[in-house]
Amino acid sequence: MCGIVGYLGYRDAYPILIKGLKRLEYRGYDSAGVAIHNGHNIHYYKKKGKVSDLEQISSNNPHDGRMGIAHTRWATHGEPSDINSHPHTSMSGNLFLIHNGIIENFHSIKEALSARGFKFKSDTDTEVLVNLIEDIQKGENTTLENAVRQALNQVIGAYAICVFDKREPNEIIVAKMGSPLVIGLAEDEYFIASDATPFLEYTKKVIYLQDGEMGVIRKGKPLVIREIKTNLTIDPYVQQLQMDIEQIEKGGFEHFMLKEIYEQPRSIRDTLRGRLLPEQGLINMRGIDEYKEKFLNAQRIIIVGCGTSWHAGLVGEYLIEDIVRMPVEVEYASEFRYRNPIITEKDVVIAISQSGETADTLAAVKLAKSMGATIFGICNVVGSSIARETHAGAYTHAGPEIGVASTKAFTAQITVLALIALKLGYMKGSISESKYMRLLIELNSIPEKIEETLKCDPLTRYLAEIYKDSSNALYLGRGYNFPVALEGALKLKEISYIHAEGYPAAEMKHGPIALIDENMPVIVIAPKNDQYDKIYSNVQEVKARKGRVLAVVNHDDEDISSIADHIIEVPETENIYSPIINTIPLQLLSYHIALMRGCNVDQPRNLAKSVTVE
Repeated sequence: MCGIVGYLGYRDAYPILIKGLKRLEYRGYDSAGVAIHNGHNIHYYKKKGKVSDLEQISSNNPHDGRMGIAHTRWATHGEPSDINSHPHTSMSGNLFLIHNGIIENFHSIKEALSARGFKFKSDTDTEVLVNLIEDIQKGENTTLENAVRQALNQVIGAYAICVFDKREPNEIIVAKMGSPLVIGLAEDEYFIASDATPFLEYTKKVIYLQDGEMGVIRKGKPLVIREIKTNLTIDPYVQQLQMDIEQIEKGGFEHFMLKEIYEQPRSIRDTLRGRLLPEQGLINMRGIDEYKEKFLNAQRIIIVGCGTSWHAGLVGEYLIEDIVRMPVEVEYASEFRYRNPIITEKDVVIAISQSGETADTLAAVKLAKSMGATIFGICNVVGSSIARETHAGAYTHAGPEIGVASTKAFTAQITVLALIALKLGYMKGSISESKYMRLLIELNSIPEKIEETLKCDPLTRYLAEIYKDSSNALYLGRGYNFPVALEGALKLKEISYIHAEGYPAAEMKHGPIALIDENMPVIVIAPKNDQYDKIYSNVQEVKARKGRVLAVVNHDDEDISSIADHIIEVPETENIYSPIINTIPLQLLSYHIALMRGCNVDQPRNLAKSVTVE
């Protein structure tokens, strides 16, 4: 949603904060700001636009100091502007605060503060929070730490905050509820961020704040963690990160998105490593083993997610129903929590989230958990909120995904879902020994087949030149590849701003066929499977209406290739794994189209990577 960076130590804070903002810009990039304390003065700059715009105005002005906070924003309350950018100051100018999240009851607090004489410059809920802290600090004649704690016990909503008082140049207060915040620990210095990427080169020793916790960071003193509600001191859990700095750099690629598309053979190998043992006929998943009876005796499995993770969940529905023969429902997390769902202790809920911080998915998890369901999480970030909130789970091991449009996380999520389906199917006896072994061996070969598929990159670049000026696009798929059609359309929408829709191919006749003419590209996912003849008929229907067909087909395809305008050939695989292979050329096509249209591939407009508010 928004990116938070803070530093307190012996180094010059400014380059650490600016570099940190650039690494967190995937979380928001409509405005940015920085406040640095040099012991005497505050250097305070904020600007609508990218971090580079902030850097332009701040680098030529004083920015010395060894303590500071910085923020890159994705607007919620108040449009992107210099005034609405963070950090926000209290009315006196003493307090500086940055915030990720939404304070839901800010309006009533603002009215009360206004009645007590407070004036507001911005339209943000954050400015309300910093003034509430100041109101308590003055009224109670108390420390900043106590004022923050009391203020946070009055607010409703989600937040990760860093705040300092210019009269205390060696202290930063941090707190978390529903939005991520991590503290990096090093010799005589502290780092603060929304995730660990801003400070990887300085330390890998971290503490992930839990919901309802606040930290008091003072120069030369041990970190103190307290419960916001009770003020009790907590002994924090210190983790050692396994991430390397190379994982968050572009590595010679022009964009993070292209790098992450090309990382998919490795990310899937990493997801399979230690879990898939085809020679022994084994799948090791401790979370499934621990809750074996819950899974096998479940009345149904409910999969919740948002966006791309929801599409992965749809593939999971096909996998689990096909292999395990167990009923599965797939829900948008944002709808699930508000429709008063019927959940019992006989249900298993699988929650999918790349970041592990998606607000709607986290809320769905908490709701289902409170109603007695067993919760299994699939996410990509160790120590994330969903990883901590679920009973069990599996990390995807895709590595950091910086590009806002998800690519390698999607295929890694499907890989985990395939492992779950195969393991449960074998446990339940709903799949034969021979089929189980065949599917294990084939799953092990998927990374190699993705490497082969990536060779279509030059062809997708050529096709992008042909289709880049389209105003609309229709994606069609059947069975396992219907979710691929949805995901392909979403990628095109996200980064090229071309209107695109994914449909089950058979549903085309029930409305979308009215849109088809010589200007409408129709992207058809058509691997060799038991529905091939049906989708061949759908392609004929499109061609009969002068539609332009781009088909993703297997090598040696003849029928659809003979009538399609263009084809992209991919290796043949088991039908259940075809979504992993077939999504690769669609990712590349979207990437090249967006690039040719002059779009910002890694930071598409109005989007942010980790949506930590509703």
